[in-house]
Amino acid sequence: MTRRTFIPAAVGSASALSLGMFAQPVKRKGRIKQCVTGGVFARSGLSFEDQCKAAANAGAVGFDLKGAADFATIKKYGLIPTMVPGGSTIPDGTNRIEFHDKIEKITREAIDAAASVKAPNVILLAGNRRGMGDEEGIANSVTLINKLKAQAEDKGVTLCLELLNSKVNHKDYHCDHTWWGVEVCKRVGSPRIKLLYDIYHMQIMEGDIIRTIKDNIQYLGHFHTGGNPGRHEIDSSQELNYGAIAQALVDIGYQGYLAHEYSPAQGKDWAKSFEQAMSIMDV
Repeated sequence: MTRRTFIPAAVGSASALSLGMFAQPVKRKGRIKQCVTGGVFARSGLSFEDQCKAAANAGAVGFDLKGAADFATIKKYGLIPTMVPGGSTIPDGTNRIEFHDKIEKITREAIDAAASVKAPNVILLAGNRRGMGDEEGIANSVTLINKLKAQAEDKGVTLCLELLNSKVNHKDYHCDHTWWGVEVCKRVGSPRIKLLYDIYHMQIMEGDIIRTIKDNIQYLGHFHTGGNPGRHEIDSSQELNYGAIAQALVDIGYQGYLAHEYSPAQGKDWAKSFEQAMSIMDV
């Protein structure tokens, strides 16, 4: 065996050993409907099919940020595509009218695709400011989302505008505070228009996570996790108390989904990290 063939074989062997942790289904309480994103498997070396198998056996119920091309594989393992990509991107989003036609077309297609497999959510992104003020960005976003809301309502799909930090990861992103996204939701006035509340991002921008969630839960349609700083494990190596956050969601009767969007830190075993994250949120 040459060095070139040995290295992939070694990686594959290590992945197989870690995957063995989820060889049998794990029974969860299920009061928090947990999902995954591809980041969880960043150091696993697993194929997408094996990622779905591991997620299902670990007790996850869905896989976020996957489109129609992956629906069959997701459903094969009893999972739901819980957050389907739409037509907006982090830099080019709902806040700028020049992108509206393109976003509308692709997002309408995403709504139909999501509805066809009973996927609950399609993601929207606000876009970068590029010098634009808050009021203009909100008004432009409302204009576009108003065009989409009837279809979302008819199809039973929720459009979720994501909150991201503009301090560390996405320097010019417009929807970087809860109030901004809530204002969009209030003006649109549809039960099918909500926010994707990314706990990692909002810890960086605002903190006060549990109070903010409780005060705005009617506008929060989906959650993402990640440890701060670093967006790695959600364990005691970072500053957020995810067990308390999970309990708060249960206490207020949250019925939506929560997806893990962290990536394992260098040197950490992805499977042990994943099992720990699932356990922390399984209150």
